[in-house]
Amino acid sequence: MEHVVSLTDRLASIGGRRSSAGRGHIRVDGVAITFGSGRKAHHAVMETSLDIKPGEFVCILGPSGCGKSTLLSSIAGYVRPSSGEVIVDNVPVRGPGPERGMVFQQYSLFPWKTIRENIVFGPKVAGRPKAELEAIGATFLEMVGLAKFAQSYPAELSGGMQQRVGIARALANSPSVLLMDEPFGALDAQTRLMMQESLLEIWSAFGITVVFVTHDVDEAIFLADRIVIMSASPGSVIADLKVTLPRPRSQDMATTDAFMELKRACHERIRAESLKAFAQQSQ
Repeated sequence: MEHVVSLTDRLASIGGRRSSAGRGHIRVDGVAITFGSGRKAHHAVMETSLDIKPGEFVCILGPSGCGKSTLLSSIAGYVRPSSGEVIVDNVPVRGPGPERGMVFQQYSLFPWKTIRENIVFGPKVAGRPKAELEAIGATFLEMVGLAKFAQSYPAELSGGMQQRVGIARALANSPSVLLMDEPFGALDAQTRLMMQESLLEIWSAFGITVVFVTHDVDEAIFLADRIVIMSASPGSVIADLKVTLPRPRSQDMATTDAFMELKRACHERIRAESLKAFAQQSQ
């Protein structure tokens, strides 16, 4: 993987650097999410509240099926809460919006469009002029180290490269919030580590709020300012842990006492909830 380039000059040229500073405040106020009704009702998320400050990097952990992705989808506007409310920058979320970029585990790129066309799709739909589209395409292709693949198609790229395109496409709309649903889950271990480092560099350059769902405790500790742990289904927040590791971070931090102590704390909570979920399923 090519190293992600310095973004200062290039982002400034398109008005992107720190454009999200002061924006991206997320409030989840008493949100509960239920699918179906009556005897077929499935309570995915119980009443949950969160306050995520502008520019924070928050990871959500929890056992499988605990509602992590459902909660993230409610912030994205893809799922409407059954009760409670999601508010971003004092505006209630009523559906998807350009101020909230979403990156999925599956790459979800347009296979018939080139890499450059995928990246500039949102700004193009928004009516940005051709000169701006050229600048945006060049900037974000360079940002994710894929400038020489501008005219390639998604099927010609590896999984890690496709996910870098997905991140660039989400950021090209200049969102104040980036929502990521296990985006590195399908990648091999080495590519995953490099993607984590690249994501932190991009996050630092943009000053954007990131909410990142993962099953990987090590990944959460390496990336996050805070780790939110959810209970077994129906999910609710049972822990909100601050990560005090200094930034910038490097992978060798994984052997430090502070890292290992936080890892044990996360595993203890998740294991207890996983056992609870298993017991519920066995009844």
